[in-house]
Amino acid sequence: MIMPKILIVEDDLPLLRMYQVVLQKAGCQVLSALDGEEGIEKVRDDNPDLILLDVVLPKKNGFQVLEYLKSDVNFSRIPVVCLSVLHQEEDIEQCKRLGAKDFLVKTDVDPEDVISKVLSYIKPH
Repeated sequence: MIMPKILIVEDDLPLLRMYQVVLQKAGCQVLSALDGEEGIEKVRDDNPDLILLDVVLPKKNGFQVLEYLKSDVNFSRIPVVCLSVLHQEEDIEQCKRLGAKDFLVKTDVDPEDVISKVLSYIKPH
């Protein structure tokens, strides 16, 4: 079986490392980017199976990254799960309107829940 390729776009290094470890343990190949521009580059270069996307990012925020991905026919099919400290209804709605599969509030979810959500959105190869 091919390992699913997950891109984590997150500027909080300890959180990024923690998700890398738990996703690798779950059998995923993990790529990472520390800002929105790098995230877009990684999508272009590596074509991941799913993107775990922080909303508050340097250079390009998560909304801008989502907008770019969903407007490009080559990347619009990639499921995106937003993960953020933002939890205003309008932020959640904006992510979903821009095409995110899900929106998880960092302070409300435990890493195992994030992993099971991520894995549920990846179609078996």
